Amino acid sequence: MLLRFLVPWMLFCFFLLCFASLSSSANQAPYALRLSCGAEQNVETRPTSTIWHKDFGYSGGISTNATHPSYITPPLPTLRYFPLSQGPQNCYNFDGVPKGHYSIRIFFGLIDELGNSTEPLFDISIEGTQTHSLNPGWSTQDDQVFAEAIVFLTNDSISICFHSTGHGDPAILSIEILRIDDKAYYFVPGWSEGVMLRTVKRLSCGYGQSRFGVDYNGDPRGGDRFWQHSKGFGQYSDEPRSVETRIKQATLPPNFYPAALYQSAVVSTDTQPDLTYTLEVDPNRNYSIWLHFAEIENLVTDAGQRVFDIVLNGDVAFRDVDIVKMSGDRYTALVLNKTVSVDGRILTITLTPKQGRAMISAIEIFEVIMAESKTLPEEVSALQTLKKALGLPPRLGWNGDPCVPQQHPWSGVDCQLDKSSSRWVIDGIGLDNQGLKGFLPNDISRLRNLQTLNLSTNSIHGEIPSSLSKLTSLQVLDLSYNFLEGAIPESLGELTSLQRLNLNGNRLSGSVPASLGGRLLHRASFNFTDNRGLCGIPGLPSCGRGLSGGDRAGIGLGVSFMAVALVGGSVCWWRRRNNILRAQQIAGKSAAYAKARTHYSRDIQMTRHHHTHTHTAVENGPILLS
Repeated sequence: MLLRFLVPWMLFCFFLLCFASLSSSANQAPYALRLSCGAEQNVETRPTSTIWHKDFGYSGGISTNATHPSYITPPLPTLRYFPLSQGPQNCYNFDGVPKGHYSIRIFFGLIDELGNSTEPLFDISIEGTQTHSLNPGWSTQDDQVFAEAIVFLTNDSISICFHSTGHGDPAILSIEILRIDDKAYYFVPGWSEGVMLRTVKRLSCGYGQSRFGVDYNGDPRGGDRFWQHSKGFGQYSDEPRSVETRIKQATLPPNFYPAALYQSAVVSTDTQPDLTYTLEVDPNRNYSIWLHFAEIENLVTDAGQRVFDIVLNGDVAFRDVDIVKMSGDRYTALVLNKTVSVDGRILTITLTPKQGRAMISAIEIFEVIMAESKTLPEEVSALQTLKKALGLPPRLGWNGDPCVPQQHPWSGVDCQLDKSSSRWVIDGIGLDNQGLKGFLPNDISRLRNLQTLNLSTNSIHGEIPSSLSKLTSLQVLDLSYNFLEGAIPESLGELTSLQRLNLNGNRLSGSVPASLGGRLLHRASFNFTDNRGLCGIPGLPSCGRGLSGGDRAGIGLGVSFMAVALVGGSVCWWRRRNNILRAQQIAGKSAAYAKARTHYSRDIQMTRHHHTHTHTAVENGPILLS
């Protein structure tokens, strides 16, 4: 009986826990990374108790105290700036960022040196696409002290780079990477990951002041947008309106606009019936325009009482806009979006009333940017290995993507777009006379599209890697005037496209490969001079008969045995000569005695010869000198 009641109760608890888990997951805050540049510890800012992570992920730069250009900048004490001496481009690289749709915001700071605050001008790129160029006077405009863009991230990482333009050192106060809905600001059918939106202007109209989304108690899935309060559309052209009534249909996916945004608005006047907003923009660009409305005026109680047209740069974008009719009710949010192409430098938004007065609550303007194709990852990795192996000086930079943004390629690197892969590839490297002191790594063979490689007049040492033979498109190879040593790899003869090869002024030795020597008959220009150890082609010493490895080993052993024999023979000759000299000395000392004995023996012999002629030979016996 107990089990009959216990089992349903356990199932009920199980389903309750699952529901709670799903609800918690659904309400979980989206991914957010906030970085305090130059900070050695995490920083918490008031009044929102926002946590900013300590500085990491940078490629270079110097940490220093920050000067805030505006009251809207986060109250952070430090920044990181990037002197030109450390390279023309420097980056922040963050790994582990989940794939998705993000709002990225970068706040700038000023460096206070001896009481002189300087305003640097520089460019910004995100994932290889240039998104911003700072204009003079940015530090005096609240909504220009930061750069913001909406991008798709697809590689679990993000690279944000700052490019010097010769007008001061980039100085970065903070970076925010905030995940938003994948469909946020979906502005045109077919919008894909290859599109970015750069925030140009975001205005709130009517009463109030400039505020962030967090100040509006906005949903964090909206990305904590900054809304600059508009002081009006012109003198005597508008009147503010505001209510405290709750606004419906505002904080909804995918954009999650704060409801308080629609509680204020401006309406046109009888003397100035048109509401007109004018903004200077970059020419020949596409702009996505988002217009926000809510009927909050008590005088308008039904559809048809307020109707107006919306004109963008002289063209009617929306006809007969009726807020109540289109939103479905009063105090209900309405958002209209249109993308326009602007040829000149002026973007004009005009609301022309047909019935009653025109009204608007907020305006957003984004520049539509096509994301750049990036360089083949394999070739970027090969260049990073080359940078480390050659010990590239910091002034060359080599941070970020070598080919994009196209306005800021790496120094000494030439690129071309491979149409088959829609990726950039490296077709030329020119680092001659750059004070390089390293060696040539084998990874250089991964630059398969390389046509020109010039590393002349440096201090590169080591051997020429045989892996260079894999660069089948190579036409020019100039390694002259370095400290390269060893033999020229036979495999270089496989470079059939090679037209110019300069290896002069090194310490190379051995025979020039016959395959390279034969290329001289095909109008190729090769230079092997000033290498004392090279031989084998006209203009160089002859090398003699080539020997196999076994021959060389046999000759080596023979020479060793001959050396041993020569040393042994020399020792024996020295000892024998010493013995002979000692014997001669002994013989000299006894010469007088020996001479007397000889004369005496001879006299006896003569006497015997004359007086005893009958003795036999045996009787006479031998003559002994002792």
